[in-house]
Amino acid sequence: MSCAASTFDTLQFANRLKAVGVPEKQAEIQAELWLEQREAINEFVDDSLATKQDIAGLKRDMKELEVTLRRDIKEMSYQIVIKLGSMIAGSVVLLGVLLPIMSKFLGGH
Repeated sequence: MSCAASTFDTLQFANRLKAVGVPEKQAEIQAELWLEQREAINEFVDDSLATKQDIAGLKRDMKELEVTLRRDIKEMSYQIVIKLGSMIAGSVVLLGVLLPIMSKFLGGH
């Protein structure tokens, strides 16, 4: 139960209703129902809203995720550079092999 619900005075609420002409039993029932509704609302709010601890935890998680993502991106960029370098080297070797062959066929005509 949150602090707001624990400070609700059902007796005072019922007495104020009785003071304006509400029958005693009806005033008592209304006070009890009002308290139940406040408790339900407070429970919903307590369960639904993020606390400072929740937010701090999310910030920690996001920071860890950022560090992990940066590491993964850096690793992937190294892999891309290696693959690109291999492709360029392979292309140079392939050209080195194909150019003499092509020149023989083209030069032979």
